[in-house]
Amino acid sequence: MEKAEPVRVYDRAFFLLCSGTVLFMASFGMLLPELPAHLASMGGEAYLGGVVGMFTLAAFLSRFLSGRIADQAGRRKVMLIGSAVTAVAGFGYLVATSIVTFLALRFFHGLSTGFRPTGTSAMLTDRIPKNRRGEALGYLGVAGNAGMATGPALGSWLTVEWGIEWMFVASALLGMASVLFTWPLEETLPDARPIQRKDLNPLKGPLIDPQAWPAAVVLLPIAIAFGVYLTITPDFVDHLGYRYKGSFNSIIVVSSIAMRFIAGKMSDRYGRIPVMLTGILLLALGMGLLGSAEDKAMATIAALVYGASIGINMPTVFAWTADLAQEGRIALALGTMLMSLEIGIGAGAVLSGMYFQGDVTHIKELYYMASVAAALTGIALIPPFLRGRKS
Repeated sequence: MEKAEPVRVYDRAFFLLCSGTVLFMASFGMLLPELPAHLASMGGEAYLGGVVGMFTLAAFLSRFLSGRIADQAGRRKVMLIGSAVTAVAGFGYLVATSIVTFLALRFFHGLSTGFRPTGTSAMLTDRIPKNRRGEALGYLGVAGNAGMATGPALGSWLTVEWGIEWMFVASALLGMASVLFTWPLEETLPDARPIQRKDLNPLKGPLIDPQAWPAAVVLLPIAIAFGVYLTITPDFVDHLGYRYKGSFNSIIVVSSIAMRFIAGKMSDRYGRIPVMLTGILLLALGMGLLGSAEDKAMATIAALVYGASIGINMPTVFAWTADLAQEGRIALALGTMLMSLEIGIGAGAVLSGMYFQGDVTHIKELYYMASVAAALTGIALIPPFLRGRKS
C-alpha cells in the first residue's frame, strides 16, 4: 500500500490560505453582533431577519456559479472575488443610511461567502491526500474560527468605544488585507482558464452535484440552528447583561477551535458518520441549554457545548462532501453542500426574526425548536451509523 503523504501544514501556501481566511472571516464576522441594533436604530426592527436573510439569499444564489467557476476557471479567482466583495461592502455600510439601501448592501455582501469558502476549501482539498482531508479541513476551520473569534469582539469594542462607523472601516480594511494575502497563491486547478461568459449563464453547464446531497441534508439543521443563533443571540446576551456582545460569540468560537484540532483527525480515522452523529447530538444539547439559560454561568456552559458541536460538524461535513464528489467536481460538490448552509441559515434567520419581533420571552422557544430539529437529524443518522459498525 502506498504511504500517504503528510499534510504540508506549515508551507507558505498554507500560511497564505489560512491567513486570508482569518482576515475574511473577521471582516464579515465582526459586523454580526452589532448590525441588528444598527438596523433597529434606522426603524427597521421588523426587518431584523433580513440582516442574515438577505446575506444568505445572495450567498445561496451565487453558489450556483461559484462551484462551476472554481472547477473551470480556478480556485484562486473565486477566492479573490469573495474577499474583494467583503472589502467593498465594509465601506458601503458607511453610506447605507436607509432600510432599503442597508438590505440591498446585505445582499451584495452575501456574495462574498458564496465565493470565498468554496474556492478555499477546493484549493485545500487539491493539496492534500484523501485520507487526511478531515485533518486539513479541521486546521482550515481553526483559521476561520480564529477570525470569527477576534472579529465580533473587535467589532463590539470599536462600536462601543469609537462608534459603529469605525467598525465598518475596520471591516473594509480586513477585507482588503484578505485580498492581499490571497493574491500570491498559485492556482491548484490544472489547466485553469479565464472566466468566460458561459460560466455566468445558469442555463449552461451543471449547477449542482447530486452526489453531495447526503452531506447537504445533514448540514441543514446545523445551518438552521446557526440562523436562529445569529438572529436572536445579540438580544439574548444583551438581556443577560453583556456590555460587549461579541465576547459571548468568542466563547463559542474558542470552543469550536479546540474541537477542530481533533475532530477532523477523528473523522479520518473512524469515519464521517460516527463523528457527525456525535456533533449533531451535541448541537441538540447546546441549543437546549441556551434555551434554559437564565444567567451568564449557564449561558457560558451552553456556549461551550454549542461551540464544540460546530467544531465537530463543520470539518466532518466538508470532508464527507469531498469524499462524495464526482471526479473533477469537488468545488461544485462543495458549493452544492454550502447551498444547504445558506438555505438553513436564511430560513432560521427569517423565521426566527418574524417570530421574535424583539420579544425576549420568545428566545427560549426558538432555541428549543432548533434543538428538536437537531435531535431528529441525530435519530436519522443512527441507522447508517449501525450499518457502518456491522460492516
